[in-house]
Amino acid sequence: MPINPALVHKASIMTEQEMQRALTRIAHEIIERNKGADNLAMVGVHTRGVPIAERLAKLIGSFENQEPPLGKLDITLYRDDLSEISVQPIVRKTEVPFDINKMNIVLCDDVLYTGRTSRAALDALVDLGRPSIIQLAVLVDRGHRELPIRADYVGKNLPTSKQEVVKVKLESVDGEDSVDLYELGLGA
Repeated sequence: MPINPALVHKASIMTEQEMQRALTRIAHEIIERNKGADNLAMVGVHTRGVPIAERLAKLIGSFENQEPPLGKLDITLYRDDLSEISVQPIVRKTEVPFDINKMNIVLCDDVLYTGRTSRAALDALVDLGRPSIIQLAVLVDRGHRELPIRADYVGKNLPTSKQEVVKVKLESVDGEDSVDLYELGLGA
């Protein structure tokens, strides 16, 4: 993933091993809160929420001998900042190949920041049906919420300033697993 030259690397936050431990802990917490894997489904938000959902589903399957179904959610057209992100936003495919009605859905994403992505994901998800419950799992919660949204499962709480940027890299997308903190440079 090319890093904007206006970003200055500040700190390494999670290594591959720390990320794996955090995802393993989250998988156990999901199983405990949902009393197993029955009626459970994972839905990842494109782009990096999808591989996180896939990993959590595999971990849950290895612990419960039952892998929850997996969905992929594109929220591009549900965003309230669509005009600000790009003239031609990239729209990916939403794939939720199961009935979400009366399911326990765990919505997965990489970073929770303002809450706007999560709000858009909730809107997109409820357009598909009426789950029993929707829970939110994130790898990193960096604070600065603009909406009343909180994660049910968090890999790492990372207080940040608004001048800082959290970059999650995942093997299947970026060729490596890591979480790094950057600061906006003078050119930003």
